[in-house]
Amino acid sequence: MADFRFSVGGSVPEDAPVFVISVAAQLAGMHAQTLRQYDRLGLVSPGRTGGGGRRYSARDVALLREVQRLSQDEGVNLAGIKRIMELESHVDALKHRIAELTAELEQLAARQAPSTALMVWRPRRQ
Repeated sequence: MADFRFSVGGSVPEDAPVFVISVAAQLAGMHAQTLRQYDRLGLVSPGRTGGGGRRYSARDVALLREVQRLSQDEGVNLAGIKRIMELESHVDALKHRIAELTAELEQLAARQAPSTALMVWRPRRQ
């Protein structure tokens, strides 16, 4: 993902909604109307200002480029792209949950007495 830096020397987080629709469209290589359609379809939903104006982040622009790639290069229709994105989001959430549970298990194991921390079953020798 892109890390946009401004001339004032600061770094803007990739999820900061900073680009108006015309700039986001230019960065993504699309027409602004395409961005509006993707928003209506729920493919890429930008942040909103108090007045309702769309503000896109660097992450949104990267996502727009991915939607375009899937559509143009891979021939996936918009409904398919939406499903792919939903599944990828679900996988990311599951990975995050696995990491949380793994950390929890490690903490619990560290609290156990050394003699009971790892009880391994071994078959009897005959």
